[in-house]
Amino acid sequence: MKNEFNFPTKFFQFYMKTVKNVKRRDFLKAGAVLSTFMIVPRHVIGGPGFLAPSDKITMGFIGCGKQSGGLRGNFLTNGAQIVGASDVYKDKLQTFTDNVEKWYADKADKASYKGITGYGDFRELLARKDVDAVVIALPDHWHAAAAVKAAEAGKDIYCEKPLSLTVQEGRAMVNATRKHKRVFQTGSMQRSWPEFRQAVQLVQSGAIGEVKRVVVGNGGPPRPWDLEAESTPSGLDWATWMGPNTIERPYSNRLAPTLDAKFWPEWRYIDEFGGGGMTDWGAHMFDIAQWGLGMDDSGPVEVIAPGPGMSDGLIYKYANGIEMTHDSKNGNYCQFFGSEGDVWVTRKKIKTTPESLADKSFAEGDYKVYVSENHYKDFMDAIKSRKKPICDVEIGHRTATVCNIGNIAYRLGKSLRWDPVKERFENDKEANDLLKRPMKKEWKV
Repeated sequence: MKNEFNFPTKFFQFYMKTVKNVKRRDFLKAGAVLSTFMIVPRHVIGGPGFLAPSDKITMGFIGCGKQSGGLRGNFLTNGAQIVGASDVYKDKLQTFTDNVEKWYADKADKASYKGITGYGDFRELLARKDVDAVVIALPDHWHAAAAVKAAEAGKDIYCEKPLSLTVQEGRAMVNATRKHKRVFQTGSMQRSWPEFRQAVQLVQSGAIGEVKRVVVGNGGPPRPWDLEAESTPSGLDWATWMGPNTIERPYSNRLAPTLDAKFWPEWRYIDEFGGGGMTDWGAHMFDIAQWGLGMDDSGPVEVIAPGPGMSDGLIYKYANGIEMTHDSKNGNYCQFFGSEGDVWVTRKKIKTTPESLADKSFAEGDYKVYVSENHYKDFMDAIKSRKKPICDVEIGHRTATVCNIGNIAYRLGKSLRWDPVKERFENDKEANDLLKRPMKKEWKV
């Protein structure tokens, strides 16, 4: 027998000697004795990243802006222990840490809480050996750099959608996750919501017949920089906020709002920081389309642009002949059309033809999709089991790719052939050059 579990040498030798000296009928009894001989540390049993089911998962947050509040609450209520946070804006970092402290102060088990430390540089957070996982809630232009460094530091990762600003960055995130054997959940939480699961189950179970086409509703492409320069607030490290970008822009409150702002930041709509509605809501709705079509590890083979200057009506073609149309004018939704019916779904609402399908029940054994009732708990369970969560990094990357290549087609105003295996456009250098972007050497992935 090989020492496949990497037990300490002396313990393993003792174990083997004991096994050889006991009769077969006494083997279980000997095993019981050995189990009391030594309590093997969790890192010895399972290797780096292993957590015993009873252990608290310790987390650090990278990014303490508007999105972090909901994430913070969801992870705290699901049993995570937040021990660190990082942000380049001191006021937001302080507010985040204060809220975590308050949450624990109100709990009966507050004596077990070890406190939270704030950092201006997330690499200091990643250097902590007692942090099991990180939540990345930074603007899109930071996702890849932070995620790759987190994987290299041995942290499991929850990263907000859309996963990446470019296709090349998304693939780098997948590669780093696999190389370092990390668990990675993309924040496409609609996969853990019942209405979307029902819609996809109806499609994959054949309840609407053979799928003929799909329509996905979400916003359009990003816009060029058009914001006026303003004075940088005290406590904000603007140069670091710009991060990997080689393009320098002045501060704008619309881009990185102060704490009292009542609106969502507009970086998501500026093309060097985000991908517009195509990636913001598209990362949700195209994700449901990809899930329903069984394309979680692939994608379309052609992107047909409606014409120069247009931002609606783009068509994606899949190798099986199914077409998916982008609708930027009628809200956020996903609709599947089949030979025997259709299903339309948005948040908290599902409509079908025939109507009875909306309430069609499925036995547990009939489900053809991964069932998760809680996106955050699903991630934490995956950390313990070392299995992939419902929205693994590859899935997040493939969905972001659909969004990003759509933006490229809109930008160039022409149709493109796409190879989902090589992740390259066929015979189009201009388009392929847009699959990546210049990045500062320090952050390049």
